[in-house]
Amino acid sequence: MPSDCISYQNSGYFTPLMVDYLNQAENLKPLYHRFPTLDNFHAQILEKQQNFPDANRSVLVSALLEQYNNVDASAATLQNIQLLADNTTFTVTTGHQLNLFTGPLYFLYKIVSAINLAKELKAAYPQYNFVPVYWMATEDHDFEEINYFNFRDKKIKWPRESSGPVGRLSTEGLDAVLEVFKKELGPGDNAKWLTRLFEQAYLNHDSLADATLYLANEIFKQHGLVIIDADVPELKKLFAPHAKEELLQQTSHQKVAEATALLKDYNIQVNPREINLFYIEDNLRERIIFQDGFYYVNHTELKFTERELLAELDSHPEKFSPNVIMRPLYQEVILPNLCYIGGGGELAYWLELKTFFESQHVTFPMLLMRNSVLLATEKQAEKLDKLNLTWADVFKKQQELLNKKIADYSALSLDFSAQKEALKQQFEALTAIAQKTDASFTGAVKAQEAKQLKGLENLEKRLLNAEKRHHREALERIVSIQNELFPNRSLQERRNNFSEFYLTHDGKLLDKLFEALKPLEQEFNVIVL
Repeated sequence: MPSDCISYQNSGYFTPLMVDYLNQAENLKPLYHRFPTLDNFHAQILEKQQNFPDANRSVLVSALLEQYNNVDASAATLQNIQLLADNTTFTVTTGHQLNLFTGPLYFLYKIVSAINLAKELKAAYPQYNFVPVYWMATEDHDFEEINYFNFRDKKIKWPRESSGPVGRLSTEGLDAVLEVFKKELGPGDNAKWLTRLFEQAYLNHDSLADATLYLANEIFKQHGLVIIDADVPELKKLFAPHAKEELLQQTSHQKVAEATALLKDYNIQVNPREINLFYIEDNLRERIIFQDGFYYVNHTELKFTERELLAELDSHPEKFSPNVIMRPLYQEVILPNLCYIGGGGELAYWLELKTFFESQHVTFPMLLMRNSVLLATEKQAEKLDKLNLTWADVFKKQQELLNKKIADYSALSLDFSAQKEALKQQFEALTAIAQKTDASFTGAVKAQEAKQLKGLENLEKRLLNAEKRHHREALERIVSIQNELFPNRSLQERRNNFSEFYLTHDGKLLDKLFEALKPLEQEFNVIVL
């Protein structure tokens, strides 16, 4: 069976910014607080303990108990909620959109990363408690990103519209989606379990937030996971001073702009607005805009003076929703959090926020890349063995992999680098002669050099294509197995849903994930089911 350790940096699927962050490049160090190593957590614990009010803990516990009032929570989860009242308890947090039926596989990987990290921290620092938290992105509004999931080669979609925060969206119409899903599942006990899970989540709950809370709790409740919906008035009250400062001073725009200047050599993940807050109601989520001395809610008739808007914030803090720039601050204000676990895109925008956090006197969390996983079957692993492929091989770009295998199969040397170098040296000598005799011949010499190098490259390509034809059957099998493991030549975890793996492997899938994922190690996990 093929075996390799594939680092995130060498996997080929992470941006230059994330590669540099994982390598702790000097130019990025001003943009984060502490790199996530086990030793660094001690200082993070002491700082957060000093900087997180006990009063916030009481509000948090009360809000969580209210949310879990109608949820079949495990004893481990309820204990973790109660532990949050104590100033020796801290959270490690991951967040995700309310994707239909969990969406892509990395939903699981994020949460398993958080749970495993909490366990690892407890072993290292037994005098403290660590609670894994899943932050539901209930206030997002991009419904098109979450209204479907992929099952095998079929996109199962919830065809409806949404204009407000997705967490408040009614689950009406999901019975029709279940009927489509059931036909794809077929018979069997695992199919029945998946059908029942979908039914109980979406047909027995009125809102998408409640449905997702039920779903995530059912999958992870035995591991003490705490799930939070922060779209509630009592938690928004804790954040109200920061929302007020944003409305009056717009500090986030200035501070994030300072950070993005340090990221000029990378693709900027998000750009701040002048005011990074939305005004929300059940069917409304629109930006707040300051113009000509008034505050407007975009695309509506709503208009406030400063005094009126601050009165609205005081009376109805739940109507003020942080956007992508402000949401991380909201999270760290209401949670005694040490570390945020996210994907590369998420960590990229967190790296824009440290100076903004400092301006708000809120401790900036450690930023940890979530675990990434490639799931494979025993049969697929055996195919790789027969093709003499390693796991590192299948992570290569497809054409690069095929060229490598052609070179392995061929008895001929298909690399003309030595011939090209010899040719260049010959023409360097000819150029020197031309310059000594008649410099006007230099252009002709250069043209002839380019022509002959081009000829060598063409010969190289023709030989490569001839070898491809000769080894066509083996190469087609390589393409087939790589396409199985990397659908659409992308990461499996970004496309496939957990249900297709559960259908075949049931509980073994989660067992394998909990056994294999080590959050503080920067390795792409390959798990053979």
